[in-house]
Amino acid sequence: MSAVVTHRTEPGAPVRPSGRAPRRPVHTVVGILILAVMLFPLYWMVNVSLQPAGNAVATPWFPADITLRGYSTAISEQGGNLVTSLVISLGAVVFSLVIATPAAYAMAHFKLGRWATIVLFGILVTQMVPGIVVANALYSAYSDLGLLNTVPGLILADSAAGIPFSIILMRAFMGSIPTSIVEAAYVDGAGHVRAFFSIVLPMSRNALITAGLFTFLFAWGDFLFALTLTTTADLRPITLGLYTYVGSFVADWSPIMATAVLSSLPAIALLVLAQRYVAAGVTGGAVK
Repeated sequence: MSAVVTHRTEPGAPVRPSGRAPRRPVHTVVGILILAVMLFPLYWMVNVSLQPAGNAVATPWFPADITLRGYSTAISEQGGNLVTSLVISLGAVVFSLVIATPAAYAMAHFKLGRWATIVLFGILVTQMVPGIVVANALYSAYSDLGLLNTVPGLILADSAAGIPFSIILMRAFMGSIPTSIVEAAYVDGAGHVRAFFSIVLPMSRNALITAGLFTFLFAWGDFLFALTLTTTADLRPITLGLYTYVGSFVADWSPIMATAVLSSLPAIALLVLAQRYVAAGVTGGAVK
């Protein structure tokens, strides 16, 4: 005969969910400290941008005399570069998705055999090529084609990083879509194009948003292609504008940091707005 042991809970005692370790205050404190260390550069950037004038070394820990002089200077002198980066980044997103989405659909749902593996391996190889090698090759080609110092040229160059990543991401996501759904569309009379636009694209919304967001971040933060493929001051993305800005205002860091804050806002806003889509898009193809 086996004895049955019962546990009695005292009235008013907190009930702890089974299988979950208790949360310790020390873990929360350590997490807050790590987060503070990681966010300190962002805080210091905002702090310096609100200072009246002077160098970053003499900046107080807390902004006492807050002024927006640095932001007004940054907008007046770097506003055009911000618009240029926005146009290039959005153009790279559109171009990358137009090319990568059908390619990912074909690799995920068409019976390509071993060719799909070969193509995927080739795409992965392109991700391993150093950017400086691609930039030097593009400079020679752009010089012959007349694409230097042009917005379409920078869009094509920035898409070189966005297209392979988008294909890899969306192929994994589209591969997790049940083939029975696509085959049901074929039975109803839809062709490959109709099934692609009516069935696959709506179901791949999370992957599309994720691929578009990362492509935007690639293009928005690009410095190498901007430095290599632009030779005049007529066309400058914000990364190159900020780079040249340091030499002119090295004695006054307020406009420099204000420009850095303004250039960070689009990326921060997109990440905050699309975080749930990114989480679903990245993990969507992990389990099939």
